Amino acid sequence: MGETVTLVLPAVLRGEAGGASQLAVGGSGTLRGVLDEVRDRWPRLERRLRDERGEIRRYINVYVDGEDCRHISGQDTPVAAGAEVRVIPSVAGG
Repeated sequence: MGETVTLVLPAVLRGEAGGASQLAVGGSGTLRGVLDEVRDRWPRLERRLRDERGEIRRYINVYVDGEDCRHISGQDTPVAAGAEVRVIPSVAGG
C-alpha cells in the first residue's frame, strides 16, 4: 500500500473497527475519499460517522491535522499523505 493517512478513533467507536485506536487508510486526497475507504473496509464504523445522505453526523467532529473540517471544506477538506484524521464525538452536558 502506498502513502497512508492515520485515522484516530475515540474509545466509544473502537468496537466498530475491531478495537483499533488507529487505522491506516489510503491517502486519497480528500476527507470524503478517506471516509469512503472507511465505508468499504469498516462499514459499521462509517455508519456511525456519516448519515444516510453521506454527511458527517452532527454529533461527530472530524479534525484533519488539528483543524476542524467543518471550518475548512467539510468532506472536501484536503488530506495529504501522512496526515492525521481525528474523530471526536461531541460532548453534551447540562
